[in-house]
Amino acid sequence: MNPSTELLEMIGKHQSVQSDLTRPQIIDQVIKRQEAFVSFSGALVAWTPPESTGRSPDNTYIVRHRDSQDKIDWHSKANNPLAPEVFDSLWAEAVGILAGKEKIYELDRVIGADSSYALPVKTVSDRALTALFADNMFRPVPEDLDKSIFAETGFTLLVLPYDKINNKLYQQSVTKRGEGDGDMIIVADMDRRLGLVYGSAYCGSTKKLMFTAMNYLLPEQGILPLHCSANEGTDGDVALLLGLSGTGKTTLSIDPGRKLIGDDEHGWSDNGVANFENGCYAKLINLNPKKEPGIHQATFGKREQTGNGCIIENTMMYPDGTFDLNDERLTPNSRASFPMEFLDNVKDSVKGDHPRTILFLTADANGVLPPVAKLTSDQAMLWFLLGYTSKLAGTETGVIEPTTTFSRFFGEPFMPRNPGDYASLLGEKIAKHKAQVYLVNTGWSGGPYGVGERMDITVTRSIVEAALSGGLEKVEYKEDKRFHIATPKTCPNVDSQILQAINTWKDKGAYKKRADALAQEFSDYFDKMYGGKGIDKNVTKQCPGK
Repeated sequence: MNPSTELLEMIGKHQSVQSDLTRPQIIDQVIKRQEAFVSFSGALVAWTPPESTGRSPDNTYIVRHRDSQDKIDWHSKANNPLAPEVFDSLWAEAVGILAGKEKIYELDRVIGADSSYALPVKTVSDRALTALFADNMFRPVPEDLDKSIFAETGFTLLVLPYDKINNKLYQQSVTKRGEGDGDMIIVADMDRRLGLVYGSAYCGSTKKLMFTAMNYLLPEQGILPLHCSANEGTDGDVALLLGLSGTGKTTLSIDPGRKLIGDDEHGWSDNGVANFENGCYAKLINLNPKKEPGIHQATFGKREQTGNGCIIENTMMYPDGTFDLNDERLTPNSRASFPMEFLDNVKDSVKGDHPRTILFLTADANGVLPPVAKLTSDQAMLWFLLGYTSKLAGTETGVIEPTTTFSRFFGEPFMPRNPGDYASLLGEKIAKHKAQVYLVNTGWSGGPYGVGERMDITVTRSIVEAALSGGLEKVEYKEDKRFHIATPKTCPNVDSQILQAINTWKDKGAYKKRADALAQEFSDYFDKMYGGKGIDKNVTKQCPGK
């Protein structure tokens, strides 16, 4: 029996299935079942076990089918293979456990604001909070869903957040790998369009599994999935901002002068750019209401209704109802999930034209990259493949010096296909739509972390404004032969002296030594990950250190 059919038949026989409840009804269920507390603002506050406060990469899998296995990059540490028979055993076990639950929640939504490729997803769980999270993050089913290329081939997602696995086949598989544990799994079967979250109560497991599936499915349709934020200017110009955690992606994309399209997951098709999501899943740790007032108001601003559907996850809350957003004792990964409509200045359709400007954000703790550089199409593909930023000293035990970090496509764990599938699509779309691409360093200047200073946010905002307004298109550039990028000699409202990184260092020799070392790291990483893997030679030539 097909695993999906097995689940649907069980649901059809269950005595208490709550199908497609309204949002107020789901919130009411969460409160009545005490799955979360109602805070002073009406937001719902929940805490998960310690093992479920963040992603669990060692317990995240993709089912490896013979017919489709060549589409996935199994060399990436993010892609753990699972045998189909192990998945089938786990699925049957999960369906059996679900059958014994008091209530089952079933919710039909889609991923993708563009109806031409909206992916239907049926979320099934024993927890009302899971249904509410899906209602926050996944989109309502559009009236014209029949136009979607996925209209007849949606995804079924089964979520058992608090049940621990008792499956010998899986436990043997985990033991053989020597990583992860046998109590939890987050697994996607791309061929049969099935997802299973079993033993992970972290809401992000549900979100990231489905967006990984979307990122797998779209390239075959000529659609580029991107882990990025997007906004739109008053004349309809769209900008994309790509960057890893700590680079300023969210802060820079929320601009009072531009409409927000989305802050995390988008698709770039022949129709333009469209948000995948219905909501935001924002980090709360150290959230500053002055620097990020939009997210703070969306999460903690009082609303009329009791239980407004915002989910605050794993944040320190004291008995008097006050929150300490700087307290990391529970986790540094505290989160809030809420619909996009909770934010001000959001574009209603969450769709836009083809991007005019693309910004790659990097926090270079070595202090050797310029504040901004212009990239050609080949250079953009190269930096897209690299996904460079820095892990800072003190962020992990044993990290004394800034550590170079690569996460290709600025989201490697969620981009499972072979790298050329994404990079080639990016190059094609940049060339076709004549998008201007810039590398923006939001990291250090004048020396490495501990010596130099972090880029002033006002300077970065001026650079971003110049890039978006076209102010960097007609200025004169200087070639940086070490990193194969072009740096502007002038930039509106920015001191031209700082635009060449070496000028900000007192010790020019130290700059050159540090820059050479970073360029060599780039070259070594590129050779290790992409050497001999069919990457265009013109892209390869753009790699620093070559």
